[in-house]
Amino acid sequence: MTEESVDLGRRGFLRGRTRAAPAALRPPWSRMDRFTDLCSRCGACAEACPEGIVRAGDGGFPEIDFRRGECSFCAACADACPEPVFDRAAERPWTLAVRIGPSCLAVNRIVCRSCRDACPESAIRFALAPGGVAVPAVDGGACTGCGACQAACPADAVTLHPGPETVHAP
Repeated sequence: MTEESVDLGRRGFLRGRTRAAPAALRPPWSRMDRFTDLCSRCGACAEACPEGIVRAGDGGFPEIDFRRGECSFCAACADACPEPVFDRAAERPWTLAVRIGPSCLAVNRIVCRSCRDACPESAIRFALAPGGVAVPAVDGGACTGCGACQAACPADAVTLHPGPETVHAP
């Protein structure tokens, strides 16, 4: 691959996207700071993923799609990659911040606890709020960023975003 870095923002502009799309979620242990420079877009990580959540995204770069399921952190994607894209020595595979948006059924006073029930780490809890409505609260320390909550949400209210600790050392 060339020394040039791919400017995904420019690509979006040229395709007529006026709003900045959220940053793509890359596979766990990815070296985010140099991902587009190191990835050859061969698809080996997507083929190796037993959960089928790694797919080719914008420009052919692999992205995580939690709507297909959750990450088990099996590291098959990292093991299959022929390029130095992954840093398996990192303490955590990634740091993702869970956000629950306004379309959440519980926030709209409809009983739903799908995200809590799906969370293997019990990182989502429901606390009573004024008016007797239970609203979701995320324990960021307990959350592994597996995406089970996003896959289970019937209202697409749960999103995961890269946190500041996601960038690994070169």
